[in-house]
Amino acid sequence: MNEDIRIHSWPCSYYLDTSKQWVSGRLSLTPVAIKFTADKTGELLVNFHLSSISEIKKESSNLIFSSLTILEKNTKHWFSSLQPNRNVVFNILEHFWREQLLSSQGTGAEAAALQSTKGKELTGLLTGSQKRLEDTAKVLHYQGEQFDNIMRGLNKIEGDMDVADRLLTELESPSWWPFSSKLWKVPLETKPKETATVSDSKNQEGIIIRIPVIITHRTDSNVKPGKLTLFASGLEISDCNSQVIHRFESKDVDDIRVHTPYEISVRQRFIGKPDTSYRLLSAKMPEAIPILEMQFSKKIQFLEDALGFVGARKSPQVDLGASIWQAATGLLGGVVQPGSPVGGKEGMDNDQVQLQKQEKISQEEAKELKQILKKLKGLALETEAELERQDEALDSITTSVDRATLNIDKQNRRIKKLT
Repeated sequence: MNEDIRIHSWPCSYYLDTSKQWVSGRLSLTPVAIKFTADKTGELLVNFHLSSISEIKKESSNLIFSSLTILEKNTKHWFSSLQPNRNVVFNILEHFWREQLLSSQGTGAEAAALQSTKGKELTGLLTGSQKRLEDTAKVLHYQGEQFDNIMRGLNKIEGDMDVADRLLTELESPSWWPFSSKLWKVPLETKPKETATVSDSKNQEGIIIRIPVIITHRTDSNVKPGKLTLFASGLEISDCNSQVIHRFESKDVDDIRVHTPYEISVRQRFIGKPDTSYRLLSAKMPEAIPILEMQFSKKIQFLEDALGFVGARKSPQVDLGASIWQAATGLLGGVVQPGSPVGGKEGMDNDQVQLQKQEKISQEEAKELKQILKKLKGLALETEAELERQDEALDSITTSVDRATLNIDKQNRRIKKLT
């Protein structure tokens, strides 16, 4: 993720201690830093890392002006005249600051990045791939349950059609036919069991991901912290006390706009009344966007500031395709047996050979990578099997629907003859 991307900026005034005066400009927030640029000179007066912040507080300057103070190491920075208001800026800054501290890229992010080995980079890459595949498996599992419910419903429809066929035969048969009273008697005890099964599967739905967010409702200027929870069947927005603010089922969502890699808006349209719309900002949003893109592929829209995020995720370094798998397994082949030729294959690319000569992976890292690859392979096989099962189920559903349609047409013609 590009660390220079601007998440938000606000017009405000900054107290310049050297000249003892307030300077108007813009306060900007990036994924890892806070900056302030003066309007008149364009000079960057403030630029420090989020991890260097000790405290963010709401205070008053000269007992009159409401201000926001940021304690960075031993320096206290004063910001006032914040627009749209101080609370909005405070909530957003505090959210990203706390998430930065909780993140693995916290205080020693830059040092850790410099010291990271190729093995750690590959481990992080494959761990992310595993997480994406697990999320995909959860969604597919829920879809499979829905297919099963549809099949049970279609089987019940076919049973009802058989009852209707027997009743029509009873009506069409002459009064002297001796077996008419037995033709339409069928057991009807299965209905409560079907209903219970469907409701149980609904209650057993699992959570795919839950992240902290800053919530804005419609065009309100006020924001409040909360949580975004993604299910296979939709998404749910709740406050800090886990009280549900709104739940969107998948069919209720009309569009999702990705404004930046950290901010999205979800909307449900209505005729004759205002739309239901929420704008969500989160430091963890890059983890949720791929899942939203998978669930709402036809409803999600990436705006201009988010197009770079799409390109980064689809680059060879983040793609979940065969290239990662081949690179990882090839690299492991050279690490497990350092004395043998890298990968043990004649067709190994020169750039991979050079890479492995330059970078050394420890035996512990190699072992961890092999375990991740084993899990990935198992998940891939399970996902493939589930997709095949769903494909067969879809064919069965299509056949059952066609058969039910023909039966309905046939019974309609019989009913017309009787009337």
